[in-house]
This record gives sequence, C-alpha cells and structure tokens, in this order.
Amino acid sequence: MLLEGLQRDNAAAMITRMLRLEDRKESLVARIALDVGMRIIEGELEPGGDVNSVELSTRFETSRTPVREALVLLEKQGLVEIPARRRPRVAQLSEAPVEEIYAARALLTGLAARRVCERASEDQLADLGDKLTVMRAAVAAGDANAYFWANVDYNDLVVDVTGDAVLGDLLDSLGLRVLQLRHRSMTYPRRMEQSLADHERCYEAYRQRDAELATALSSAIVNDAYRVLSGTYAR
Repeated sequence: MLLEGLQRDNAAAMITRMLRLEDRKESLVARIALDVGMRIIEGELEPGGDVNSVELSTRFETSRTPVREALVLLEKQGLVEIPARRRPRVAQLSEAPVEEIYAARALLTGLAARRVCERASEDQLADLGDKLTVMRAAVAAGDANAYFWANVDYNDLVVDVTGDAVLGDLLDSLGLRVLQLRHRSMTYPRRMEQSLADHERCYEAYRQRDAELATALSSAIVNDAYRVLSGTYAR
C-alpha cells in the first residue's frame, strides 16, 4: 500500500505539473482537475461518458464554478468536451491525433535516451534501476494499473536525468491525453510483459553507454505502443 501511495503521489505531481498548477496545487480547482483527470486516464470515466458536475460539486462540497473551471483545464488538455447547453463529457479517443502524438513522442524519447547515455551519473543509473524493479514487481503481481504508473514514473525520471528542461517541456506539452493513450495501450494482452522486457533492454543500453542502441530501443517502445492502439501490433 505504501508503494501504491508513493506511485500515486508521483502521478499527482506529474499531472499537476502538466496542468501548470504547481503554484495552486492545494486549491479546490486543482484538486477537482486532478481527481477527474486521474479517473479519465485510468479509464474509470470512459470516452463519451458524462462528467457529472452536480456530483462533483456535492463530493467536493463546492459550487459549480470551481468544477467548471477544473473541467475547462481538462478540456484544454483534450480530455473533456464541454458542449453548449449539454453536460460535459469525456472526449472520444478517436478525436486525438494519435499518429502525430506518437511520432513526436518517439523522436523526443529517443533524444532523451541519447542524453541519458551521455549525461547520467552512476547514481542516477542506479535510481533508474530501482524504478525498473518497481515495474518488475507490478508485472509479477499482474497489476497493469500499478505497472502503468511505475512506467510513467520511470520515464519521468529518464527525462529528469537528461537535465534538458526544453526536452521536458516539449514532452509535457503533448498533454494529459498522452497518459490516457498510454494507459489504454497497456491494457492489451501481454503488452505489460513486453513493455517491461523492452525497457530492460533499453536500461542495459544505458548502463553500457550505447547511445545509438538506447535511442533506437526507446523510439521502438513508443512505436510499438502506437501499433497497439492502431490495431497493427504483432510480436
């Protein structure tokens, strides 16, 4: 339970950062946006389903104004649609430019992998190894949701290790829709196990300082995830 709590704390910090709410993370709007965003990413609120503003107002003991402000933030991230004179709803995945998002991610994560090989200290590589251990434990437990957040945490640390703030900002700019898509891809049969195997190979390339191999493997992980979502994945 402690491990799960730490993962969720890390996930909450990432979503808060991507929503640009660090300076108001304790605000009611931030709490509502985080709650709804997490539930959309994890699939509890499904594409096309209503987002009940009244229920949110009741649960957070507030008026509908902070709820609407929170939903507008999520609308800007592509997670929510707010039609005129109708209930807000979870945006359909078909509306996302999935191919373009994953093409950009493949290039950016490949660059991040190269930077890790060039810049990571031995202590930082050890920290990445610790994160990978958490991913292995989630696979062993058969817990796809825990694996997803452990994977997100691992890859967030990869970006931190690069020391490249511009690269981090570019990846964040792809938005929360990326997390929703990544979570969806991880629910496919055997995808979690294959993802772990791919990340272990990439981590070994980091340890060997093999920038060319790490770049190729990191980009391939993203491209494989795209093929899962587009229905063309075969292994």
